[in-house]
Amino acid sequence: MRDKVYKLARRFKKKYFGTIAFRIKAHSEVIAAHLNPNEKLLYVFCGQKGYSNKEIFSSVVVALTNERIMVATKRVVWGYFLTSVTPDLFNDLKVQSGLLFGKVIIDTAKEKIVISNLAISSLREVETAISTYMHREKEKFKTNKE
Repeated sequence: MRDKVYKLARRFKKKYFGTIAFRIKAHSEVIAAHLNPNEKLLYVFCGQKGYSNKEIFSSVVVALTNERIMVATKRVVWGYFLTSVTPDLFNDLKVQSGLLFGKVIIDTAKEKIVISNLAISSLREVETAISTYMHREKEKFKTNKE
């Protein structure tokens, strides 16, 4: 599964070469290690975590699965960071486009996850992937509650 996460992240990076992201293979390994046995990858992209476009050393890989959104960073020396957002915690999605780069802000019940330094041409694809995924999952969540 590790190779599949990396291939999808690398495909995104090649398609949108203006996106700034480093060490995507290491970050992909964190996501692969935390995938549940029946969890399926739906979409993977990469960028920088944080509001500032000047922070270019905080790369992340973001994966949408059939169960959640995962945001992973492998630290350089030891350890890693993993954030998992389930559909019931997802509130809103905001897309910002600037002169050179764009941002995607995933608003959850507890925090805002900002993925920046995305190529402007990638914003529509990322927004569509997250929006359709969350809409579909929220509908399932509502149906199961009733």
